[in-house]
Amino acid sequence: MAYVAARGGEAAILEAERLYKVMLGPLGMAQVRMLTDHLPYLLDRVMGEASLYAPELAALAVAQTGGDLYEAVLLLRAYRSTQPRLAYAAPIEQDAITTVRRVSAAFKDIPGGQVLGPTLDYSHRMLEMNVLRGQPTTTNSSVDVSSTVSSSPTVFPALAAWQRQAGLLPEITADTTTPDEIPDVTREPLLFPVSRSHKLQSLARGDTGGILALGYANMRGYGAVHPTINEVRLGYADVILTHPVTGVHFSAGQVRVSSAEIVTNFAGDPHDPRLELGFSATLGWNEVKVIAASMLDLSMGKAGHASQTPEFVLYHTEPVESSGFCIHFKLPHYVTFQSSLEAMRGVKQLERADDLLEMAEKVDA
Repeated sequence: MAYVAARGGEAAILEAERLYKVMLGPLGMAQVRMLTDHLPYLLDRVMGEASLYAPELAALAVAQTGGDLYEAVLLLRAYRSTQPRLAYAAPIEQDAITTVRRVSAAFKDIPGGQVLGPTLDYSHRMLEMNVLRGQPTTTNSSVDVSSTVSSSPTVFPALAAWQRQAGLLPEITADTTTPDEIPDVTREPLLFPVSRSHKLQSLARGDTGGILALGYANMRGYGAVHPTINEVRLGYADVILTHPVTGVHFSAGQVRVSSAEIVTNFAGDPHDPRLELGFSATLGWNEVKVIAASMLDLSMGKAGHASQTPEFVLYHTEPVESSGFCIHFKLPHYVTFQSSLEAMRGVKQLERADDLLEMAEKVDA
């Protein structure tokens, strides 16, 4: 592809940027606070796709881009790339997450019980039209969410661990890999065949819509897996670090996390049938993403539809690369397009010449 510079130069570019900012309006801390307070799930999506847990910075990115999520993720990733890595956090264990929501579609009764937590799953989806008439919603904003969570059991065992004890899932060997030995998809390119670590990292920060589309394609029958949700969990996870001097483990704070497990019939030894497990987790609370991603985790590598091919899935759900490639088509492509037009004109001229020659031959005859 050939590109040429757009006419107008630096002055036109600066004016275009100024017009964009004027139409967007002034940007201040008030907008950042409003987004942080009122759109937590939107910020969770941006932080997850950017691989950076920083609610205030995510709110700034969303406000600065006028709500363009792809631009917001790009800004956060760019900022993240300028920051040094100070330490590696310890792995997060599911049974150590302060859980506020945990549901299973596979079992009615599970160890620790089911916890609905914050959800609209069983509610009517209706616009609060009273708000437009100046009447506030009836939600009691004075409820102390933290005290409500702490007043009930907040730590639950991993459901997959219970299933392994019951012989429903294959046993797993202990992983002795240290955090600094795990390949980092934010610093190392994907290489195929892809490792499971790279695959799970790519799904964790993949585009929510893209992952949903491919996961949905699997669910509707284009893939080889029809899942049952083993467990969906939302909660707060401690970021456990090791003090560089004393060696003492301590919590540097908490992040919101989502995880999902799906199970399906295992096509293994008919005399020892087991379930097969798919897993996904991401920063922030984003249920639909982790459910679809766990489906893709389980289906990738199986023969069949393109949505089961790791290269197809992981490349096409990468939000910054895919959106950037799509958007780049609005840049000037005059050279290649005009070359195509010239080729078309040449073909048409040859066709006209052939038609004239054929007519002349008929007249002579």
